[in-house]
Amino acid sequence: MNAALAFSLIFFFALSIPVAVSIALASIFGITFFSNLPLLVVPQKMFTGLDSFPLMAVPFFILAGNLMTKGGISHRLVDFAKSLVGGMQGGLASSCVITCMIFAAISGSSVATTFAIGAILIPAMVRHGYPITMAGSIQASSAELGVIIPPSVPLILFAVSTETSITQLFLAGLGPGLLVAASLIVMVQVWCRVKGYGKEDGDDRQPLLKATANAFWALLMPVIILGGIYGGVFTPTEAAAVAVFYALVLGLFVYREMKVSDLPELFRSAAVSSGAVMLIIAAASLFSFLVSLSGMPNAIGEWAQTTFGAAWSFLLAINVLLFFVGMFVETAAAILVLAPILTPVAIAFGIDPVHFGVVVVVNLALGMFTPPLGVNLFAAAQVAEIPVERLFKTLVLPVTTVISALMIITYVPQVSLFLRDLVF
Repeated sequence: MNAALAFSLIFFFALSIPVAVSIALASIFGITFFSNLPLLVVPQKMFTGLDSFPLMAVPFFILAGNLMTKGGISHRLVDFAKSLVGGMQGGLASSCVITCMIFAAISGSSVATTFAIGAILIPAMVRHGYPITMAGSIQASSAELGVIIPPSVPLILFAVSTETSITQLFLAGLGPGLLVAASLIVMVQVWCRVKGYGKEDGDDRQPLLKATANAFWALLMPVIILGGIYGGVFTPTEAAAVAVFYALVLGLFVYREMKVSDLPELFRSAAVSSGAVMLIIAAASLFSFLVSLSGMPNAIGEWAQTTFGAAWSFLLAINVLLFFVGMFVETAAAILVLAPILTPVAIAFGIDPVHFGVVVVVNLALGMFTPPLGVNLFAAAQVAEIPVERLFKTLVLPVTTVISALMIITYVPQVSLFLRDLVF
């Protein structure tokens, strides 16, 4: 059944059938023609795949991102970041990275980060003389921090699909997230100095104290959420609900940039996005059950140990595989299908599953801003109002930068595990 599942899944993907439907159809095909299981297994396994308390965090974080965008939180974070670094050459581009990093520590979504921050900073960079393609590429690559820095929806999905601790993964995501952010800041600083862009970035920035005061309640949000999780005050799922409540209070009563009449549309948008993710999770749960039943993880594990022989070569092969998978397959689907297969193999090589989870998520985050299907890429192009193919040339430097950071994260495990080991 292994070959039937793999080839049917690839076939349905090639037909451009939606990801969730492709995974479900491949599973039904395998059950019907290559097993003795009744089709009743399909709804049973899809339902049990969703019957998980940690998964409740996904729709909450999606809704929190929507509320933050509408409630005036995003532009205050932008003003704060500009006040920090906007005075230097390339400061506006650097503030894009910093704002995305802070926004990521609240929303957990790279697409939400792209729209919320890009709508403010892409036009601002263009006004300050940056080429629109460069502005779009910086925004698309910076927004990937939304799925690396916790809280992160892909980290939650990895934890659920491999039975790994969400709290440990969140702690492990901080170091790599900061490393990627620092790498991108260095990149844009060098880029601006070589090309001569961003010399007038400090013209319209606010004083630091004023910007900090204006953004105080917004900056307090990641402190409450992450502090509550790491301090044991509430679980990641409860933290997602707290994020929704806090964003709602800020938007309606503190900043007053959101009206009660805006809420139905925000809830509808979050429900649609959550429904799409949950359908993928349900289908992938069924697929993972069949994969485990077929013995594929053990077969792949034996093959990998025979072929690679060492953890470093296995990790290199996994990074190459995931880089290409991420270019063509949606991140949630890739994690839910591949993580249950690859994680036992990684453990057999002596790789910490928490470290491996971070490597998987950082790698697949690359796919969010690489062609042909990078969601951040399309979002940034939509905000910039240009054809997406115009961004391809300027993506080379950001992609190379993130790959370099990924290699450090892969082969220096303490970048991920230092904080985890301090706490646990």
